[in-house]
Amino acid sequence: MSWRDFWNGEHAIYVSPRHKALHYRQIATDLIGHIPSREAVVLDHGCGEALDAARVAAACGRLYLCEAAPSVREKLRSQFGRIDTIAVVAPEEVEALPENALDLVVANSLIQYLSRDELKALLVTWREKLKPGGALVLADVIPPDVSPLTDATQLLGFAWRGGFLTAALAGLVRTAFSDYRKLRAQYGLATYAAEDAMALVREAGFVEVRRDANFGHNPHRMTFKANKPD
Repeated sequence: MSWRDFWNGEHAIYVSPRHKALHYRQIATDLIGHIPSREAVVLDHGCGEALDAARVAAACGRLYLCEAAPSVREKLRSQFGRIDTIAVVAPEEVEALPENALDLVVANSLIQYLSRDELKALLVTWREKLKPGGALVLADVIPPDVSPLTDATQLLGFAWRGGFLTAALAGLVRTAFSDYRKLRAQYGLATYAAEDAMALVREAGFVEVRRDANFGHNPHRMTFKANKPD
């Protein structure tokens, strides 16, 4: 099983429907904060189920939802297929987009599942597809010193605030015996020191690379924002 296989199948990453809904609500809010205008063309690369995508689409001119897992794309099309300003695409379709087509690219909680070479290739693709001056946001990047215990503690805090603490406690037990834990042990998750991540973004041709507030509930992970040169 690969990470793509994992996300393409049934899993219990979200401990309850409320957890999933609150997670995607927060990510949508954070993403909307980076949209430069109501006419902007936005790519959410590695969007997952993007339950609140309609709200994101209402804040921009066109929204591309890119997801590698076919089953997730089908869910997205089923939920958002009637919204003219939303297009659900596979990664190969992102590569086929015209150059200088996008105002904003967001990749939240994605690069930990990519090899370094895969990330380098995607950075080049994103730069090509962005308009001059367009922005790239890499969110929820894991530093080397953040442990699974820290992630669990942050989840419990989010659960306490969101009213699903009992489900979160049960979910952590399930995760300990899940395919996610096995895959994390087998393949690991890619981690980046802040300086390393920023250097990779600069090497891909971006400028004004800086830290920003992280997406979601875990402040121990990192978000970086950069721009394509004018």
